[in-house]
Amino acid sequence: MSQIDQKNAAESEHQTNDQSVSTTDGETVEETRPEWTEYDTDAETKLAVEGLDVYYDDDHALKDVSMEIPERSVTALIGPSGCGKSTFLRCLNRMNDRIRSANVDGTVELDGTDIYDGDVDLVELRKRVGMVFQSPNPFPKSIRDNVSYGPRKHGDIETGVLSRLTGRDGSEREAELVERSLRQAALWSEVEDRLSDNALGLSGGQQQRLCIARCLAVDPEVILMDEPASALDPIATSRIEDLIAELSEEYTVVIVTHSMQQAARVSDQTAVFLTGGELVEYDDTERIFEAPESQRVADYISGKFG
Repeated sequence: MSQIDQKNAAESEHQTNDQSVSTTDGETVEETRPEWTEYDTDAETKLAVEGLDVYYDDDHALKDVSMEIPERSVTALIGPSGCGKSTFLRCLNRMNDRIRSANVDGTVELDGTDIYDGDVDLVELRKRVGMVFQSPNPFPKSIRDNVSYGPRKHGDIETGVLSRLTGRDGSEREAELVERSLRQAALWSEVEDRLSDNALGLSGGQQQRLCIARCLAVDPEVILMDEPASALDPIATSRIEDLIAELSEEYTVVIVTHSMQQAARVSDQTAVFLTGGELVEYDDTERIFEAPESQRVADYISGKFG
């Protein structure tokens, strides 16, 4: 066989193995391999997802997703719009239960307990697995009341005349909790003299950090973040990213982001979701961005589609 024939045969075999046929949207068609999502780490597993399928009526939004999320780390979920990453995030504290058309199959275990078990207390679950949304959503209350709202609702803090009369007044505890939460959210020094001010008067970046403080006030174990900096300016974004790095020393953080640069900066491991709600690759962030196994992931990261 001539060198030209050998080259043509090799190229043909490569295309056959990878099924590298481009679709109209620029994404390559290829067979996903199970080993691409089998992420090995020495850290303890905080969340274990197995065979997760999500439907919105007839729309199959997530297809047979399985992955383990290690504790006290940052896991980034990336992929083009509509690939199911936000749907996956909402599955981790059952926020999809609020959507009538949603149907969830599979298991999501938090410290070995399936959160979809019928005996699970949703209030307690969402206390353990908090969430920070894309746009800041502070309550139209004071900065202090925003932070203490969760502990008050859970009965962890009691204030008022009746509480004082019964010897259960928690005003001092509330003050300590508000300060601790705002310090953790890197906001205390900016608002310590204005805790009675309406939270809606804060800047966008400050409001988002206040929402993080509100999440921290109930002492969660996992913090879910759905594009927490997408509506912020570069300076505020940088502060949120620095905060995420600090939080991962104590909490398990899972973040959805459209910014691959942000995922590369803040995360320890990255999961890539692509068309059809499929988890295509999951590995150390450095490996995902420098040497992905999947051609589709390589194409997405290089900007060929998405």
